[in-house]
Amino acid sequence: MNALRELFRGENNYNFHKLWRYGFVLSGVLLSVTVLSLAVQRLELGIDFKGGTAWEVPTSSLSVGDARDALRPLGLATAKVQTIGNATLRVQGPTGTPEETGKVTDALGAAAQIDPNQIAVTEVGPSWGKEISGKAVRALVAFFVVVALYISLALRSWRMAVGALVAVVHDVIISAGVYSILRLEVTPATVIAFLTILGFSLYDTVVVFAKLRENSGKFGLASRMTYSDLASLSLNQVLMRSINTSLTALMPVISILVVGAFILGATSLEEFGLALLVGLIAGAYSSIFIATPVVAWLKEREPQYKELRERLTKDPSLRLSGPAVSDAVDAALGEPVAVGAATRVAATNVQARALPPTYSSTHPPRPRKNRRR
Repeated sequence: MNALRELFRGENNYNFHKLWRYGFVLSGVLLSVTVLSLAVQRLELGIDFKGGTAWEVPTSSLSVGDARDALRPLGLATAKVQTIGNATLRVQGPTGTPEETGKVTDALGAAAQIDPNQIAVTEVGPSWGKEISGKAVRALVAFFVVVALYISLALRSWRMAVGALVAVVHDVIISAGVYSILRLEVTPATVIAFLTILGFSLYDTVVVFAKLRENSGKFGLASRMTYSDLASLSLNQVLMRSINTSLTALMPVISILVVGAFILGATSLEEFGLALLVGLIAGAYSSIFIATPVVAWLKEREPQYKELRERLTKDPSLRLSGPAVSDAVDAALGEPVAVGAATRVAATNVQARALPPTYSSTHPPRPRKNRRR
């Protein structure tokens, strides 16, 4: 309860530098499982990507098993059959000749005891599927390029662009892995959802990077903390904002899944909502445990930060640390903050160290008076 109370009040001071190790281990396990699933099972592509024929039977009396029994004599016992809502059955199979398509339509109509003319038949050629797949890949590549340019120019750091792209690729692979493991169909709505969640993922990442860049510009702070410690501090300062943003975005997505998919039976909403749910969770996670540590790892290899780490290691008294470091830094930099007794002591120490050696935080030197001789 105390941890939650501190988090809601913005008084949290988690050591993300240590938590990043567990994050890398977790991501490594998830990526390994994902890659294995994609290599063995691959993605279940929808008819829009691989082409084929779809039959939509408007009936509530025909079950999935009955439909398979009706299609078995035609060699389509393994066709994909799913219910849409409470009164529609969808069957997907390979593209055949008009005669073969007509036989399937008649068989489904006889099994459902309806007129075959009431069955909607949709055919998608393989060339159309390849064109849609190509457009999806090009849209994803263009997204990566635009993101890299924007972050490099806006935050003036190619390292932050690299960190953001690594996090985005991480989110895409994890999301694709969930679809592969659960054998969910990838449709154009899924691709749109993937592009949408990448935007949310980048939002959290850019918020953290903007705070990190702001703290890096404060000389009294950046000169007394390693870049990893500075990144951990920045994450603590924006953690509650990231949590609130993620929860706010997750609420309507959960509503889409519960109300739209499960109550109303809209399968298209299920495909879109599930991709959003997985992506939002992965995006919030990657902004903290993937993007930020990647940037810290790259920055720590710069000569100035190497020298800073060596200097702080030799003289630990120069290094900002302690449970009240966030409030102490704000107080030292003249920013308003609600401080307690322990925080005031820490802030006083920071202010005293930030002053030149001949100054004192409690007894400043008196101004000299001009004397006439």
